[in-house]
Amino acid sequence: MAYTVLARRYRSRNFDELVGQEAIATTLKNAITSGRVAHAYLFTGTRGVGKTSTARILAKALNCEKGPTPDPDSTCSICQDIARGEDVDVIEIDGASNTGVDDIRQLRSNAIYRPARARFKIYIIDEVHMISTSAFNALLKTLEEPPEHVKFIFATTEPNKVPITIQSRCQRFDFKPIPKTKIAEQINMILKDEKIEADPAVVDRIARLANGSMRDALSLLDQLLSMGKKKLTPELADQFLPVPPVEQYAQLIQSALDRDPAGVLRQADAILGAGTSPGDFCSALLEYLRDLMVAAACEADTDLLYAPQNAIPKITEQAKQLKPLNWAYAITIIEELARAAKFSEQPRTLIDAAMVTLAALGDLVGIDQPAPPTATPTPANEPAKKKSFTPLNSPGHTPANTEPNGAPKDFSPYRTALAEPIVRKALDLFEGRLVDVKPVPKK
Repeated sequence: MAYTVLARRYRSRNFDELVGQEAIATTLKNAITSGRVAHAYLFTGTRGVGKTSTARILAKALNCEKGPTPDPDSTCSICQDIARGEDVDVIEIDGASNTGVDDIRQLRSNAIYRPARARFKIYIIDEVHMISTSAFNALLKTLEEPPEHVKFIFATTEPNKVPITIQSRCQRFDFKPIPKTKIAEQINMILKDEKIEADPAVVDRIARLANGSMRDALSLLDQLLSMGKKKLTPELADQFLPVPPVEQYAQLIQSALDRDPAGVLRQADAILGAGTSPGDFCSALLEYLRDLMVAAACEADTDLLYAPQNAIPKITEQAKQLKPLNWAYAITIIEELARAAKFSEQPRTLIDAAMVTLAALGDLVGIDQPAPPTATPTPANEPAKKKSFTPLNSPGHTPANTEPNGAPKDFSPYRTALAEPIVRKALDLFEGRLVDVKPVPKK
């Protein structure tokens, strides 16, 4: 028998099994109980958060042999056919493949016929934003006043592309990214059913890499389980998961805080030498810098951190050494690096330049802060000397960019970070730019 991936085997079967979308599940259950089920719904959210699963659960709840019920039994023939996507009265349509007016015209002509065996004929249109504008316009009248036996459920990852005329005829539910803790709980439950042991660090790492998507998490877990091991260890995860351990990034940032560019370059070389792609390197470093910025801004509030629990003390310690704006500036450096390295023929050179820039992160302060004094102020009891006007062409005139002895004036105390090409565009994102105002020691 063909193998069924975890994302399909452990798909939610009822509203109670929906992970991370409890508010939406409760609302839909109450709507069914009170008989206030709308004729059209719009489910929006990122990939893998339960939009299609919720659409199928709602279809089962409406057409279950024991329903309409907020708790479909999932054992009757109708529920089983809906779960497999084979029910004749629940039509699942791919919006990307049915974009034209002719497809919508066929849908309208079929909608007038009553369902074959269930209560409702339900149309589930996935990626509905791919439908053309003319096709949307052809659907407006049917969507506003459909036959009483027809229900529409739309799902999309880009609601901004769905015309407002369509949205106004639907009840919209925004599916939020699933919290990391919820994903970890679901993974532990699946591992228990599969009789597989796993190190907590591996489970936490999968939950972080999923980025709020349960399907992504189960796909990563499937990849590790395909090795046939009875226990998932951090060493096994290092071989197959795209992000190296967080300790390496902690050492890289520590070298940057120590103002050691050589150390930062060595740490970056070690990570990239292990096979990490420039894109994965930037992604993982951005996530670590984000935790540092949040820790610096929230101080004791660590609920917003993505890092594993064993790394939080180190992150908190490092975050205190700089202000949140400095960490935000570091994020712009790496974000610009990720964009530039993606299209560059020499991404390693750009990475090294960005690492050297990070090593100077502690010397950057806000441009609105006072610069250190460069001259001895005049005592209060001495009158200020009145400056005399010297014509530009006179022998005693000193140009503004030179010292009185004729040597070029040193502007190094006010070197601007804009001189670094890797962050030139990133700095434009901030109204208050950062410059290096570290005073230069006098000889």
